[in-house]
Amino acid sequence: MSKPIWEPSPERVERANLSRFMRFVREQTGNEDLRSYAPLYDFSVRYPERFWQLVWEFCGIRASGTFHEVLVDGDKMPGAKWFPGIRLNFAQNLLRFKDDRAAILFRNEWGHAREISYAELHQHVGRLAHALRELGLRPGDRVAGFLPNMPETVIAMLAATSLGAVWSSCSPDFGINGVVDRFGQIEPKVLFTTDAYPYGGKTHDCLAKIRGVIAQLPSVEKLVVIPYSGAALALDDIPNAVAWPDFVGTEDRALQFELTPFDHPLYIMYSSGTTGVPKCIVHGAGGTLIQHLKEHVLHADVKREDKIFYYTTCGWMMWNWLVSSLAVGAGVVLYDGSPSHPDGNALWDLADELGITVFGTSAKWISAIEKAGVRPRETHKLLALKTILSTGSPLAPESYDYVYRDVKERVMLSSISGGTDIISCFALGSPLLPVYHGELQCRGLGMKVEILDDDGKPVREETGELACLAPFPSMPIYFWNDPDGSKYHNAYFARHPNVWCHGDYAMLTEHEGVIIYGRSDATLNPGGVRIGTAEIYRQVEQLPEVVESLCIGQDWEHDVRVVLFVRLREGATLDDALRDRIKKQIRDNTTPRHVPAKILAVADIPRTISGKIVELAVRNIVHGKPVKNTDALANPQALALYEALLPELSV
Repeated sequence: MSKPIWEPSPERVERANLSRFMRFVREQTGNEDLRSYAPLYDFSVRYPERFWQLVWEFCGIRASGTFHEVLVDGDKMPGAKWFPGIRLNFAQNLLRFKDDRAAILFRNEWGHAREISYAELHQHVGRLAHALRELGLRPGDRVAGFLPNMPETVIAMLAATSLGAVWSSCSPDFGINGVVDRFGQIEPKVLFTTDAYPYGGKTHDCLAKIRGVIAQLPSVEKLVVIPYSGAALALDDIPNAVAWPDFVGTEDRALQFELTPFDHPLYIMYSSGTTGVPKCIVHGAGGTLIQHLKEHVLHADVKREDKIFYYTTCGWMMWNWLVSSLAVGAGVVLYDGSPSHPDGNALWDLADELGITVFGTSAKWISAIEKAGVRPRETHKLLALKTILSTGSPLAPESYDYVYRDVKERVMLSSISGGTDIISCFALGSPLLPVYHGELQCRGLGMKVEILDDDGKPVREETGELACLAPFPSMPIYFWNDPDGSKYHNAYFARHPNVWCHGDYAMLTEHEGVIIYGRSDATLNPGGVRIGTAEIYRQVEQLPEVVESLCIGQDWEHDVRVVLFVRLREGATLDDALRDRIKKQIRDNTTPRHVPAKILAVADIPRTISGKIVELAVRNIVHGKPVKNTDALANPQALALYEALLPELSV
């Protein structure tokens, strides 16, 4: 059995929220065996009604009514109902504190620095909620944000949801069509935006885009524009537009929270939209709240004294996840700008300045700063930092080495994995468990996760489809414009009835940890052997010449051949010698089946706006199929690079 690369100290285990929770569960159930993670996990999936009720009580969720039943129709997926007798308000739970502690700590590329206490946050939300109520906003109405990651975004979400309205957001780097493809489906009554935003040392205008958006969104009765850049606002030619200060006013208003059922819609999230118009995924208020509290309190070990940061935009579910830590009373750190401007130390500078304790980012960023030679351990103190979280794509084993070698030795590195579909995680970290090379520490409590083979049978230490065999509170309540539920059913339950198939290719390890190998719909299948693309990326991107890569399976002579595209460091050339080194690196560390039949150089790798590589779009191009929605891509121009390579891929 392999050795861990990090283990929690006895002091950290003793102080962990999860240790307190286990004591609480033992007291409430009389089950003295619940003294480590494995038996607690087993209890959580064997007795879901009891487990989720205990999470509710331990986390102090505020609500009215009593739950005579925690779970109704628990054998149906979809169809299960959680806490049917309860009414609550999501914003009320995030605003349970009202003191002078910092609720939001904000920085951006322009050098703006703001700090908002929990008491001040109440004031801001109260004023905006009153203005929205005066506008006639009612429970179920949609409110949308075309916004950067800034305090007003959080305030707008809290004000809208305090009234029982439904919040949806996307980041301002979306194009006009990308915004309309999303908000046009849900018909928001109110839209928030800014005049501009900073990124990569430049100022990017929003108002030109918003004019094009508003022209195609007749549902919008009020456009509220935040004067962010400092320039004078010119709104006369934009219908129904008003500046934030004029809309909100200065008079304090008491907050009134609209109580709604547990499964009342809270957020509308969107699928990536790379294969067509994005699906609108509707998440419920209660399910999102209890799941996020479980993950923040028990898995990430967030406490009131913590300062938690995640590098994210408002178009990624990690923004929604981050903001929920207000319910714990922690300080939420928001950053707006490029994580690499002026250099790869930008976020580590932020961590030192603000004393960030829980630091979240993407696996791709960790890989990128390693390639750039960034070594925070030599340049930064990072004294407060106790946990690093990573998600967005599988974290390569080499990145684990990098973090412990060049960032900080005594830190819990938790790679986590879930998605927009569940607005949370299936696999997470735990402050009680060791970290093993290349592994996510554990399956999430209350999530009956298994790895299924092609026959739908659970397997251990074998690769297969990541699935969840029982309902969980943060399942979508429905898809928008899906009256018969067919889109929802086909997205997750068509392959195995009553089983959530998540679309990840994964393995459950000997330590009960999880390894993610990539999306199962992008899994390669040469000679009938299933290969996860992440297995190839991990090897190729160790070579100093390779900045990043993209791999697909190309249908070829009644089989599938592996095709690898590489983006090289400036000055490097893809010659036969480098191709041979790439092939040798893959062959020596995986299997001969993983070795690409073709290796081609490209100047860019296409990504979604949230930063995920779009293998399927490239696969479609190679097979002569259309890429239906390029507005979902951050760099759609990159696709032309692959079209130009088609002659080389025809031989």
